[in-house]
Amino acid sequence: MALILISNDDGIDALGLKVLRETVEDLCHVIVFAPDGNRSGSSHSLSIHKSIKVKKIDDDTYTTDGTPTDCILYSVRGILKSKPDIILGGINQGANLGSDISYSGTVAVALEGTLLGIPSVAFSQVDFYNSFNPEFAKKVVNWITRQVLKEKLPEGVFLNVNLPAVPNGKIKITCLGNRVYRDEIVKVKEEKGELTYSLDGESPTWVSSPNSDFDAVHEGSVSITPIHMEYTDFDMIEKLRCWEEVY
Repeated sequence: MALILISNDDGIDALGLKVLRETVEDLCHVIVFAPDGNRSGSSHSLSIHKSIKVKKIDDDTYTTDGTPTDCILYSVRGILKSKPDIILGGINQGANLGSDISYSGTVAVALEGTLLGIPSVAFSQVDFYNSFNPEFAKKVVNWITRQVLKEKLPEGVFLNVNLPAVPNGKIKITCLGNRVYRDEIVKVKEEKGELTYSLDGESPTWVSSPNSDFDAVHEGSVSITPIHMEYTDFDMIEKLRCWEEVY
């Protein structure tokens, strides 16, 4: 039987994680390793200057005071007896669209899995608290998980999946769209020469573009975006070759 490792950034008690587990436990042996609380916005952070504490809840469930990335790395590199066949992150309690993925701990679950050579998928729900439909989510997650287990994924590629608030029954293969952030830095207080700031401002918006993940979920489609770990801009390498000659 295949082994699935699942994690998230919303914490071990999150509804999205519970639904994800229920969805795939009939497919494979499932191990859950998730943070002990909310780690939203933790991105791909890793605990490298301190130890982490791991609590074994039962034979198939673990939690930690570390990050989502820690959950995957520590599981695969030492805690689990065998390497997972697939890693799933989510179901995130909110969208991860466009450049949001650079901040997401749930996406980092899939990113770390990919770095470790394991097919990985991150699942997120748009407008989670107002529109999450567990039965619809289970149907989508089940189908995509089966496809990945069957067909695998190319080396260095993971899938970023976003479920729409109002489904139209379609799936679209998309590219990352353009997020527009409208954050403001607000000074909260000043006391004894120490300043306290926070992020505030209007909610972010997005720019409509063909085949983007934003447009897909806005239309009601499930968005599947393949993300490649190859960050190098090869065209720019050629343009910069002349720098080698003039230095």
